[in-house]
Amino acid sequence: MRKEKLEELNTYISELKTIKRRLIPEEFIYDKNNQPVQRKGFIQVEKYKYQLANGRTISREKVIKGGNDGNASIIVPLTIDNQIVLVIQPRNNTKESVCVELPAGYIEIGEEPIDAARRELIEETGYVPRKIKFLDSFYQDQGCSSAYNFSFLAFDCCKKKSQNLDKDEIIRYFECTIDEAFELMDQGYISDLQSKYTLEKSKKYIKRRGKNEKF
Repeated sequence: MRKEKLEELNTYISELKTIKRRLIPEEFIYDKNNQPVQRKGFIQVEKYKYQLANGRTISREKVIKGGNDGNASIIVPLTIDNQIVLVIQPRNNTKESVCVELPAGYIEIGEEPIDAARRELIEETGYVPRKIKFLDSFYQDQGCSSAYNFSFLAFDCCKKKSQNLDKDEIIRYFECTIDEAFELMDQGYISDLQSKYTLEKSKKYIKRRGKNEKF
């Protein structure tokens, strides 16, 4: 990793680290009898009992995100000059409190995964791709969620727009070479499974692109 790029990355990480945490009391939506019926907020939990084909009954909880299953698209953005665009943002539930990741985001109701990939890439970074290729799909956390993720590789991305972030989103974007992106993964800077998996799935296509092969 080039010294100046590592210094740039560590500046972003230092800026976005958590320095204080305060627990907010749970808030609920109440029914007409003033009984709590549902937690407010983006993440909710539904409880179910399931009867299995073998006759057993089991209890399980399901995580709901924003009233939806939490399906998401993850994108490897490759620029015209073969740089990879990463994002750095607060991830307050991790021990580092900041993560270096690939651009990603939730798929809206009625939206196709590839359209969500393009939208999230533009919103988080302002980079617009010429072409997007589907790589793979996978469950994110099947023990407590039905969220299904989709991995994409975006080609010939150009910086054409400003970031368009939600109120509580703070995201810095960061360009580096392909080799440096994989080096950051090996060094533990990129530590989330969905980014690591999507980067690995993109390897063969990036190599073929370097050889000017068509796919």
